[in-house]
Amino acid sequence: MTGTTTHDHHVSDKDVKTTSACRFCGCALTEIMVDLGMSPLCESYLTIDQLDQMEPFYPLRVTVCSQCLLAQLPAYVPVEDIFREYAYFSSYASSWVEHARRYAEGMIERLRLGPESLVLELASNDGYLLQHFVARGVPVLGVEPAVNVAQAAERRGVPTLTEFFGTELAATLVANGRQADLITANNVLAQVPDLNDFVAGIKLALKPDGVATVEVPHLKRLIEENQFDTIYHEHFSYFSLLTSMRIFEGHGLTVFDVEELPTHGGSLRLYVGHEGLAERAVGGRVPEVLAAERAAGMEDMAYYSSFGHRVEDSKHALLELLIAARREGRSVVGYGAPGKGNTLLNFCGISTDLLAYTVDRNPYKQGRFLPGTHIPIHHPDRIAETRPDYVLILPWNLRSEIVEQLAYIHEWGARFIVPIPRPEVLVP
Repeated sequence: MTGTTTHDHHVSDKDVKTTSACRFCGCALTEIMVDLGMSPLCESYLTIDQLDQMEPFYPLRVTVCSQCLLAQLPAYVPVEDIFREYAYFSSYASSWVEHARRYAEGMIERLRLGPESLVLELASNDGYLLQHFVARGVPVLGVEPAVNVAQAAERRGVPTLTEFFGTELAATLVANGRQADLITANNVLAQVPDLNDFVAGIKLALKPDGVATVEVPHLKRLIEENQFDTIYHEHFSYFSLLTSMRIFEGHGLTVFDVEELPTHGGSLRLYVGHEGLAERAVGGRVPEVLAAERAAGMEDMAYYSSFGHRVEDSKHALLELLIAARREGRSVVGYGAPGKGNTLLNFCGISTDLLAYTVDRNPYKQGRFLPGTHIPIHHPDRIAETRPDYVLILPWNLRSEIVEQLAYIHEWGARFIVPIPRPEVLVP
């Protein structure tokens, strides 16, 4: 694409082509971290009349930039195709809503936010987070491209723009006098094909003394704990603190503090401010987390390339466990229909021969089928009706919540299977 095209910058054709250049620094990508074969889009749940149609599968191969160490997937699909209608509603995970409430209370206090402030959330989903600021009288604005999810937020009293965020939208907000005291971006940075445009937008939209907090799954935890199922086409980038700091610095922003969170299998919450502000000098836990990443070997390519072998071992172990259970005549079903479950099942080649069905609390998914594997999704009550011998927990990051919810399966002697970091049968 040349610089002479005149159509507006939304998601341009450069975002869709497979690229062999790093999306942050532009270096050639030659190092493969892991190859999970071909997979369908993990949030494209199928209706019964779609089962006989052709499904698009795309390579799921993560490369690492040898220059800036950004782990990444090419954007095979325009982001509008993924995020204009979206099956993920944050409010169905009660622990996540509680995580959001604690965050809101903490930030109101830390930044002394009040009726004169503005909190801007990028990828605000169904208002699960901003509702807590609204309840405390702090003005908010959500940005959420998925129309169906944004409507749910509006019904909660959370004003929401249904647009993709970047420099264009940021410039419009600034022109309308809407710079933010707090910008929050949870689990969206990984889902942005044009990383530089998004981060430059944060810089524009942030007040001179404002703070942005950005939550990203931590690549170190993904690798250490073998969380290969959190790799899918909707996640274009995978971040360490080392790389995150480079990216923000490249746009005149400083990561001045960091928290390690248990969410999504282990995440980083980055605290970001404008470069050069004394009160936003690097401190907090940044030196400690950086030192841990360096000690683990995250500046060395061997660290990334050894991951693929561990992933294959894990696949074989899960298949052995499920095949043995089926040979013994035992029934196995799934709990949950998360995106990560679809990476796991497609990579392992698990279909209804090994997993009869799965269940999910989200009514949007009930009655549909998982992409690729075509495993049916039912209401959670189905488990009590069919009394399976094993329940495979697909959203393993919520295992304690799920084990508690489904404790009744022990009445007939059933067991839980957790697939990550290594497949294990939980003994009650």
